[in-house]
Amino acid sequence: MKKVLDAIYNWLTIKVVIDERPEDQAAAETETLFRTILTEDLGVSEIQVTKESDFYYITYVKDGVQQNTRFPIELIEVMLNQINESPERYQNFPE
Repeated sequence: MKKVLDAIYNWLTIKVVIDERPEDQAAAETETLFRTILTEDLGVSEIQVTKESDFYYITYVKDGVQQNTRFPIELIEVMLNQINESPERYQNFPE
């Protein structure tokens, strides 16, 4: 179970970056990698994310069972905040 939660955390952390910076090719590739790990390697499906008050709430299906977890917003948005605070360090380079 810990592997699934780690993968969801990693995926969601980069997903919030790509949601804010859709032109960021590196973030898009990383999001695809983590989504593939979740869906193909770990068998997670039907992932839904909501953001309410101080948490991201995630609902997903694993082994036919719907499960829920949550992460504090500040934990998930740490990478996005670093990028926004020092954008010169996270330039987007064309392919």
